[in-house]
Amino acid sequence: MSSSIEWTADAESRLKEIPFFVRPAARKKIEKFAQEAGATQITVELYEQAKQKFGSSS
Repeated sequence: MSSSIEWTADAESRLKEIPFFVRPAARKKIEKFAQEAGATQITVELYEQAKQKFGSSS
């Protein structure tokens, strides 16, 4: 499985709002969500959809 998913600068900055100790897990989940959706780029919109799906409280 190749992780050739790009993050837009905006999505990347949103990711930085997540506490650093859960960030790697969150990144993996969001990238998996993107792959399942057939996306090749993680945008703010996709990031928000993933966050809602995983019920992140922030």
